[in-house]
Amino acid sequence: MKTATIHFNYRDFETVKNIALTFPDTEESTSHEGTPSVKVRGKLMCRLHESGKFIPIRLDFDIRDRYLDSHPELFHLPDHFRAYPYVCMWIQPHYDRSLLEEILAHSWRGLASKKQLREFDEQQKTDR
Repeated sequence: MKTATIHFNYRDFETVKNIALTFPDTEESTSHEGTPSVKVRGKLMCRLHESGKFIPIRLDFDIRDRYLDSHPELFHLPDHFRAYPYVCMWIQPHYDRSLLEEILAHSWRGLASKKQLREFDEQQKTDR
């Protein structure tokens, strides 16, 4: 059996990780093949793919499809991910920070508990 070649650079995940960690109860972790990841309540939110070419981000299917349609140059869906609630974002030299914050917020909301969502939404209202 042939094993996958692992070529990744931790720096390629820094921007995504730093934004993801701004959401409540997120934690830095490691995932498949020792790649860096961020989890919410022990569930994978996003990670650097071991190929070093893209970042899988957990998203509900309907939200995933919207991003695939609206930003085909940034997001793709390898066959392996089709049955799972993830979208894959190509590694970028410079990310659109507002888009990244938006997609990671969707990801976090899909993994957070009802209590976490309620507290987060209340805090957002207070911060305005």
